[in-house]
Amino acid sequence: MCQAMGRSITAVIFGGAGTSVAPAGEAAVMEGEITIGNVDNMVQSLLDAQNIMIVPGYGLAVAQAQFAVADIAKKLKAMGKNVRFGIHPVAGRMPGQLNVLLAEASVPYDMVFEMDEVNEDFDKTDVTIVIGASDTVSSAAEDDPNCSIYGMPVLRVWKSKVVYVSKRTIGNTGYAGMENPILYKDNVEVVLGDAYETCEALKSAL
Repeated sequence: MCQAMGRSITAVIFGGAGTSVAPAGEAAVMEGEITIGNVDNMVQSLLDAQNIMIVPGYGLAVAQAQFAVADIAKKLKAMGKNVRFGIHPVAGRMPGQLNVLLAEASVPYDMVFEMDEVNEDFDKTDVTIVIGASDTVSSAAEDDPNCSIYGMPVLRVWKSKVVYVSKRTIGNTGYAGMENPILYKDNVEVVLGDAYETCEALKSAL
């Protein structure tokens, strides 16, 4: 777990999500505007896509959306699309939590991949759907030396052609208490609402 966070065990136990060395200055100011998307946009993008990545996080676990997500993945795979799940080692509130939830929903093991197995593939991914993940997909971990999670390995979802981020509200932050700058990128759309309701609507539309 410490290796996945890029932290020593002492820093994790006594420093939470932050670095073992205090940031030297203020975190970067967010620039640009957040684009609000919707399920219809997601459906059209998925139908046009060939390579699709689904990145679940703690928000999916809270919403109990794993069964709907499993059905979505199976529907897309039946259409002949390459669908994979990208899992961060510390996604959720404990290591392996997301793997267990996906297994509970009968997601085939050959569709589930660890971060290191897929992180170089995002630039070849047509659509990535992020469901309830924040810190584990934050570009600030690589771009902002003054943020609390700088240096933590993350899933580089923002390199995909199109990214949809399912969030309950704008402004709610991850475990580290900071907003994710990928929300402001031109290729990212935020779909607001409960993850369960969003995934059920997506499943029905597909």
